[in-house]
Amino acid sequence: MPRHSPENLRPGRKPAEHPPVPRPKSVTPEHLTVPAHAGFVWFTVLVVWLVSLLPWRLWPPAPDLLLLVLAFWSVHEPRRVGMTAAFVFGLLMDVHDSGILGEHALQYTLVSYGAIALHRRLQHFDLWSQAMHMLPLFFAAQLLVRVLHAWLSGAWPGWQWATSCALTAALWPLAGWLLQLPQRRSEDSEASAV
Repeated sequence: MPRHSPENLRPGRKPAEHPPVPRPKSVTPEHLTVPAHAGFVWFTVLVVWLVSLLPWRLWPPAPDLLLLVLAFWSVHEPRRVGMTAAFVFGLLMDVHDSGILGEHALQYTLVSYGAIALHRRLQHFDLWSQAMHMLPLFFAAQLLVRVLHAWLSGAWPGWQWATSCALTAALWPLAGWLLQLPQRRSEDSEASAV
């Protein structure tokens, strides 16, 4: 019987009850109470920097793993890895690439600034939602650098770099899971000791 039929609208007859509409559930992030060890944080940054020196990065859609790790630690440990570390590692990448000095430094510093500005908000979301928040940040910083590079060189490099931003953001959940493993293990050992 249709919902708005005359039988349903007669006085004295109750309208048909429908099941309640499900409400969206809030995103429950994984709260880690144990901060990351400073040695582990800097070890991961140095290892990823060394991996970034390999020639696979020359492939245009390759994700920028150093940017990813610096941004991740800027969100989760902003007092240990911040804009200064991003600037220094960006300069090291500029020297390695023998390109325009300050290109990577600008990009890494902008992403680190954005990550630090959003770090309280991002910690309320799970890793996939964090990746969706970081994608525009990766894209905007890379766009600014590409526009400056195009202005200085006189030629637009195309849009292949946008794939790199998307892959970098897509790797955020995997990087977060790997970089938070030691914290989870220490929490698990503390919980089992109690």
